[in-house]
Amino acid sequence: METGEESAYREFHAHYFRRLHRYLLVLCSGREPLAQDALLETWRRVAKHVRVFDDETIFWNWLVAIARSALTDEARRDRRYAASIERFRLHAATEREAGRDGDVLKIRLEKQLQLLPPDDRDLIAWKYFDRLSVATIARRLNTTESAVESRLVRVRRRLKFAVLADLDHEATP
Repeated sequence: METGEESAYREFHAHYFRRLHRYLLVLCSGREPLAQDALLETWRRVAKHVRVFDDETIFWNWLVAIARSALTDEARRDRRYAASIERFRLHAATEREAGRDGDVLKIRLEKQLQLLPPDDRDLIAWKYFDRLSVATIARRLNTTESAVESRLVRVRRRLKFAVLADLDHEATP
């Protein structure tokens, strides 16, 4: 195998395939697809790192160590894949829910915006609807940028609490 002879790989495969497959099945509690994936990865690693051993027991121990490592990597990959699928499922459910709730939230926000004093409503409109910079707004109001930022923070906070109170009031029977 070390010299790349195909017949040596065939002999190796014929001699160790079943034994290694059973070993991996035991380790992964009978999950056949996981055992097969780990076995394929084991063959790949053996082909990449093959070397000569003086003793068959030492070779088997080396082979088992590679198989355990491959199984650990495959199981980790499976868990990451399952976790990403679950995150996608939750994200999709959240998006669907947000689509419904987003309309309610938008309506509440528009209502609360109309209840703001005209100066605060103009400030929010300039910043978020007209997309003016803080510097431009400061020049319009003849004030400093930090004063505009502070005022925006206060107005946003009032809006947030007003919308939350409105939603909370709706939820209360």
